Amino acid sequence: MLNYEFPPLGGGAGNATSYLLKEFSMYPELKFDLVTSSANEFRVVEFANNITIHFLDIKKNNLNLHYQTYKDLLTYTFKCYIYARKLHNQNNYDFCHSFFGIPCGFIALKLGIPYIVSLRGSDVPFYSSRFYWLDKLVLKRLSRRVWEYADKVITNSEGLKILAQKTAPNLEFETINNGVDTKKFFPLKEKIINGKLKIISTGRMIERKGYNYLIEALKANDQIELTLIGEGNLTGKLKKMAKENFVNVKFLGKIEHDLLPDYLRKADIFVLPSLNEGMSNSVLEAMACGLPIITTDTGGSKEMIKGNGFVVGKGSIVDLRKAIAEYLNNRSLIKTHGNLSRKLAENISWNKIAKKYVGVYEKHEKEY
Repeated sequence: MLNYEFPPLGGGAGNATSYLLKEFSMYPELKFDLVTSSANEFRVVEFANNITIHFLDIKKNNLNLHYQTYKDLLTYTFKCYIYARKLHNQNNYDFCHSFFGIPCGFIALKLGIPYIVSLRGSDVPFYSSRFYWLDKLVLKRLSRRVWEYADKVITNSEGLKILAQKTAPNLEFETINNGVDTKKFFPLKEKIINGKLKIISTGRMIERKGYNYLIEALKANDQIELTLIGEGNLTGKLKKMAKENFVNVKFLGKIEHDLLPDYLRKADIFVLPSLNEGMSNSVLEAMACGLPIITTDTGGSKEMIKGNGFVVGKGSIVDLRKAIAEYLNNRSLIKTHGNLSRKLAENISWNKIAKKYVGVYEKHEKEY
């Protein structure tokens, strides 16, 4: 298995891999070696009896563990190829499961191992404006090649599948959603909803997440408290914006993932105003904690709204303000939507998602 992200490095894809591996540890017939990244040291860790994690030192110069620079990605690609080739010579793997088409799927292609690719979002051409010209000039063609040679390409949402089909309209894609740990993320038994409306969001403080629109939507509203958890290059700008717009915001920075449920349970609603998104782990975790969801009309997040919240237009301050007002003026709606969020989350536990992947592995074994 290849993924350049793994806790504490990276974001949703790293956490998803960690949760899947915990579930895979219950399948003794499977044996995994995950090759991933470390900020500043090489180490090999036994994650479970059948799972070993190899952390490659990519010598990150920036302190932001959630953000990988071009240098970080190139360093991982070079080191991973050499290291994974060495491992393959020793173990003769049946196949490789690559999280992210680029760079991990590309590495698997070069290794000559049968492989499957799990697309996560940023690795799909034109998902992120950050990579627009790189996608247009290089990555669109390279991604298509990686996908064409893969035994299977899996997207984490129907929205991401539609975007991927624009790059490779003749390929077949399968969708396996992200899951959520419903034992770790669960609601309070008794919750009192009064006073100021408590809004929370967890995600990187970057342009794609659209937090500037959320802050603008809350301008001079003294009935709301906003908590933002995460770090990124826009943190300073967002703090200044909040102050200028008289918005009550707590910027908590990076919080250990194990502590997130406590913060989510104390909130009333969860808002993710992203301009682009795959299947957001943050939304799923908030749902499991029994929170109503406000999210934008993009990617996989909107696919999770089935009577448990509101879908608003991307970059629409008016829509955000209107949706938030629904909960501000009707507190009983918070409980109704929150209960439905929990029921929906229970149907997509990581245990069920892992079974779907095991089915893919077993099918691959039969074909070979």
